Amino acid sequence: MHGNATKDLPHPWGALGIVRAVDPLLVISNSGAGTSDEETLELGLTILRSATSVEVAATGNPGELDSVLHRAGSRRIVVAGGDGSLHAVVAALHRRQELKSAVLGLLPLGTGNDFARHMDIPLDVEEAANVILHGQVRPVDLIVDEVGSVVVNNVHVGIGAEAARAGAGWKERLGSIGVGGLNLGKLGYPLGAAQSAFAPPSLRLRVEVDGEVVNDLDSPVLMVAIGNGSSVGGGTQLTPEAEADDGRADVMISHAVSPLARVGYVAKLVTARHHERDDVAYLRGREVFISGEEFWCSADGEIYGPERSRTWHVEPAAYSMVLPS
Repeated sequence: MHGNATKDLPHPWGALGIVRAVDPLLVISNSGAGTSDEETLELGLTILRSATSVEVAATGNPGELDSVLHRAGSRRIVVAGGDGSLHAVVAALHRRQELKSAVLGLLPLGTGNDFARHMDIPLDVEEAANVILHGQVRPVDLIVDEVGSVVVNNVHVGIGAEAARAGAGWKERLGSIGVGGLNLGKLGYPLGAAQSAFAPPSLRLRVEVDGEVVNDLDSPVLMVAIGNGSSVGGGTQLTPEAEADDGRADVMISHAVSPLARVGYVAKLVTARHHERDDVAYLRGREVFISGEEFWCSADGEIYGPERSRTWHVEPAAYSMVLPS
């Protein structure tokens, strides 16, 4: 939904001047947001307030978030932020065992907004607000590991984690620079990937998908990605064929470990055709197990490790989101 999509959405006031019934909303924002983000958020809040009651709660740490969710009741929860904010709310609800009954909306205010892109939620905050009021509630899958940590969008190891680490620096340096409608912070992941390509980790990993070994220790990998959503870093299509409601995760394994292959891989990554390369395996499954040499993970932008083994599984229809009809 792009361009003039807002004009095509019904107004919250009916023909007889009666307000359309909309569930009350709890909007959770980032207390560290800047003035520009607050002004953008207010545009969306104006639309939401025209149709229903809205409480806005700013949180800055897990304790504050937990306190806000404790009083959410039956209200729909709107996340005002980016992928990290959405991850934090979903993780907290999952930990509280309240995710299954939750209905989430999203006002994308982040730099990358990858999950919003994947779910076709407009990046314009006013259009996104109209989706929250008039969209369709649909089930969404979730990826969960053996210790209960969640992945809303994507988790990757190898050069992907290194790119995320390097890209975080580029994102911070470029995030305040805008050219027209483009925020240059979105270039962080591609620049990080290119930077990491010159000194990437080559890992010997055993990868199993639904119990079948699809890569063994004798075949070094450049990276492994497990996707519920398709893109990372503001639009880089890491698992381009992923769907967040099909009950399966997309698994991409790159063997482009030679210098020339790495350059070719990154070039194809920019055009989302890397998974067509002969040295890339692309699969789907419900459970993924990775073990072997120590590796770092980047899950929804959060980097953790080192790990020696990790298992992820898909929880189908784990929660619901208000999405474009």
